Amino acid sequence: MVKYNITKIEAKTRIEKLKISINRYRYSRLVLNKELISPEAEDALKKELFDLEEQFSEFITPDSPTQRVGGKPLKQFPKVRHSSRMLSFNDAFSQADMKDWQGRNLKLLPLSTKLDFYAELKLDGLAISTVYKYGVLKTGATRGDGLVGEDVTNNLKTVEAIPLRLLSYSEILKNLEQAKLSHVITRLKKAWPKIIEARGETFLNRKDFEALNREQKKRGLPLYANPRNVAAGSIRQLDPKITASRRLDSFAYSLITDLGQRTHEEEHLILHSLGFRVNPNNKRFSDFEGVFKFHKYWAGHREKLPFEIDGIVVMVNSEEHVRRLGVVGKAPRGGIAYKFAPKESETVVENIIAQIGRTGILTPVAVLRPVQIGGVTVSHATLHNEDEIKRLGLKIGDTVIVGRAGDVIPDVRKVLKELRTGREKEFHFPKEFCGQKVVRVAGEAAYKILHPEKCELVNRKRLYHFAAKNAFDMEGIGPKIIGAMMDNNLISDAADLFDLKTGDLVPLERFAEKSAENVIESIQKSKTVPLNKFINALGIPHVGEETAVDIGKKLVLAKSINHPRDIVDAVSAMKLEDWRSIPNIGPTVAESIHGYFQDKNNLAFLRKLDKVGVKIVSPKASPTPQNFKGKIFVLTGGLETMTRDQAKDKIRERGGDVSSSVGKIIDYVVAGSEPGEKYERAKRLGIKIIDEKQFIKMIR
Repeated sequence: MVKYNITKIEAKTRIEKLKISINRYRYSRLVLNKELISPEAEDALKKELFDLEEQFSEFITPDSPTQRVGGKPLKQFPKVRHSSRMLSFNDAFSQADMKDWQGRNLKLLPLSTKLDFYAELKLDGLAISTVYKYGVLKTGATRGDGLVGEDVTNNLKTVEAIPLRLLSYSEILKNLEQAKLSHVITRLKKAWPKIIEARGETFLNRKDFEALNREQKKRGLPLYANPRNVAAGSIRQLDPKITASRRLDSFAYSLITDLGQRTHEEEHLILHSLGFRVNPNNKRFSDFEGVFKFHKYWAGHREKLPFEIDGIVVMVNSEEHVRRLGVVGKAPRGGIAYKFAPKESETVVENIIAQIGRTGILTPVAVLRPVQIGGVTVSHATLHNEDEIKRLGLKIGDTVIVGRAGDVIPDVRKVLKELRTGREKEFHFPKEFCGQKVVRVAGEAAYKILHPEKCELVNRKRLYHFAAKNAFDMEGIGPKIIGAMMDNNLISDAADLFDLKTGDLVPLERFAEKSAENVIESIQKSKTVPLNKFINALGIPHVGEETAVDIGKKLVLAKSINHPRDIVDAVSAMKLEDWRSIPNIGPTVAESIHGYFQDKNNLAFLRKLDKVGVKIVSPKASPTPQNFKGKIFVLTGGLETMTRDQAKDKIRERGGDVSSSVGKIIDYVVAGSEPGEKYERAKRLGIKIIDEKQFIKMIR
């Protein structure tokens, strides 16, 4: 500790100036999002203040920045009665729920009433009340039962976003003037309140939650479930030093003291003027259309926020209307929590079935009691393989937690074994499928049949794949239409599609002449196809979209590829070593490619495609800048200005590669709306994440 050779009067003056400066820098950094000095310089000022207060302890005051962490551990928290009930909100889950809420409110208000609304992000944290006496934090409390909470003042002092002292009289009036709240200024000049009470939320930012769990893992301790639980547990720690170590954050959202505010929007402006941190994303809307857009936007972009939200809070903006509407139970009629669709839900596994894919692999699928997840009704969830079923300990009849992130297929995340009745059954893979023996090859996770080409179900899957968007892209040609064609013996393989005529389809059920013409037109339009999509359409085992691009590059080195027969010619001279030499292709995939092109039936299929007039467009050298050369991208979430396939094409045109999984070799993750686990993994690995606007700038 530094010893200062100054008088008490000099020390008192210096201490007061330091407190004012530190508080101003904190306010600017946290409330105005403007860093006036570096964090290191701010820390140096705090250190000087600490040393001075240690030397001249008689000048320590409760609002000093050094008192954020202080006080002895408590045996228990004292109870504190709130000045008015701390309310909670009723929930809405749909636009219909919101319209019902508005309708109920309008019935209780005069006929000519027109409502406007103030929408806020609904923080997933712990509600708190802070009471200031003569501008200094006097009491901080939890919600408790709404009427009586716990006094956690010392713990809330450790949250830097919560001011220990409000701004000065002159600063507050200046801020109110800038906010054009002249009626509030007039009110305050007549009578400045002795007590000001604000309410808000404490929460833990994602990065601090992740850092905390990394520390837990290092120590071999259990990981915390979510940021909300940590925030709630941290505020209720009897030792403030533990709370301080958690690095909690806070926003204020409600002004309880009457300072002349007429709307909820004005409450936020006044709170900001007083020196509180308020969420800058909150907005006023004149009607529900704006509210619904706000809800939709944040449902898709919430993962990009530094903190967790689970919906939006919508308030009737007029304070007078809110007062008139009153309270029902523990909730104000004038406000409602408009929740996002859940990412997880509970349901029952009614059965487990085995589905076959185009390569003959059997995948276990849980048949679920239908449940809403992420705004979609889910009735099936993938179980991947036998090992996953064993890991989960899953049985038919189990109650489970099912999750769905972004556009990912729903999956079973947890089995609630404590809800078992004793009537649950074990699942066993079938011993036979499609008239063939089901086997599990040593070293592989999957069960499969050895001759998938002899199974009609596999042939159907192959046809579905052939017509799909990332293959021949036959618009409107889905499983039902292909199924009808196969059931009526019109096609036996994909090449037969191109020989079909309108008259072949008209006799089929549900096919009028116009719809038959549309189907034939869509098939004929797809006859010319990019090389990588043609290769992907073939359904070579272990070959996906990216490997198809690599194969295409290899083929065009051997021969100009314009027709399927050119591929037959090119592969005739290629050996296993040639396929193994392709970058990004391992031994197993190379053997699969080589085996496919050695099979006489597959070569015959290529010649048949050639005969029906399929043409291939090979990649050509273009003037497109190769600014992505050597870079690997991952796409996650929905894009607004283009499809995923279009984005992939843009990356490849510029020399880049696209991966389906996130790892250390990835250069960029492009995050659209509702990004899933890939986004979270990229954050953990420190991979550069860009949004759609940044991506568009890169491809211009």
